Amino acid sequence: MIENCQKLKIQEITQKNIWEDFLMERANKTFLNSWNWGEFQKNMREKIWRMGIFNNEQLIGLVLVIKVSARRGNFLLTPHCPIIINSEIYNARALLEVLIKKLKNIAKKEKCCFIRISPIWERNKENIKIFKDLEFRDAPIQTHPEASWKLDIKPAENALLKSMRKTTRYLIKQAQKNKDIEIIQAQKIENLEIFNKLHKQVSKTQNFTPFSLKYLKNEFLAFNQDNSVSLFFGKYKGEVVAVSFIIFWSGIGFYHHAALSPKFRKIPVSYLLQWEAIKEAKKRGCGLYDFWGFVDNPKHPWYGPTLFKMGFSGYADKYVKTQDLVLSQRYWLNYIVEKIRKIKRRL
Repeated sequence: MIENCQKLKIQEITQKNIWEDFLMERANKTFLNSWNWGEFQKNMREKIWRMGIFNNEQLIGLVLVIKVSARRGNFLLTPHCPIIINSEIYNARALLEVLIKKLKNIAKKEKCCFIRISPIWERNKENIKIFKDLEFRDAPIQTHPEASWKLDIKPAENALLKSMRKTTRYLIKQAQKNKDIEIIQAQKIENLEIFNKLHKQVSKTQNFTPFSLKYLKNEFLAFNQDNSVSLFFGKYKGEVVAVSFIIFWSGIGFYHHAALSPKFRKIPVSYLLQWEAIKEAKKRGCGLYDFWGFVDNPKHPWYGPTLFKMGFSGYADKYVKTQDLVLSQRYWLNYIVEKIRKIKRRL
């Protein structure tokens, strides 16, 4: 186990194949770690750094760093990072200490008031203690999911159906029999206009802030260059009533964005749409399906979608909560703004 931080160094990674090959071998990862997510951030005019953590010449960790510019104060964000080879071999704290030193230097140059790490590390006492010992504090709001519902999709389709909640399996079969229900898959950016229209309508009724069409287009374009994104449309009597935005990356299918017209909640379109997305992930060689977001509080506004996801079977994967490292007093303005935002959204 590496104990001496001086043995570690951080270098910029400029080659996509080195970045992606490293991540392909990692079990715990999300598309927020991908090279394409970095490209998306650049298209959104954000400044990024792709950094590798090396032990001598061996690459043992990766971190994507994004500078988030905001009126309340700029900060550095590492989405679901860092990703390291094996915390049992490489001392996670030692790696984090080296990373923090580098991030502090960047933050100083970029006039950032704090560093926010949204880790995908298992939520256990040891990992929580690492961040606490390094003077991090829980962020007032999560930037990315701090827990996710996941499904092993390596078994055959019949086995997957059998493992589902009885009601979910029944509704999928009912939807398959219903001639008024149709599921369409699309890969053209023009189809995002249809997706965005329903997404905006649903956001008004469910009181959440939707991503802009510009955001969705840039994300779609970033992943579409590798044919790793697809739109699914659920139609009922010819009308689009359900949509989803699925990313297929590094052996995992991600259910990233979705919307269902409230008027058609009793029509099982969304169940068949989800099942078709899972089957597409299997066709593409994925072994895991990430439903992207999980809550276990019945009073949380996302609890309804969580129950829907759980019906397909699977398990909860909980990460260490989003962590902030305070660098200046300006941080507290951001803290207050985000705390108020969280209360208003009932999160």
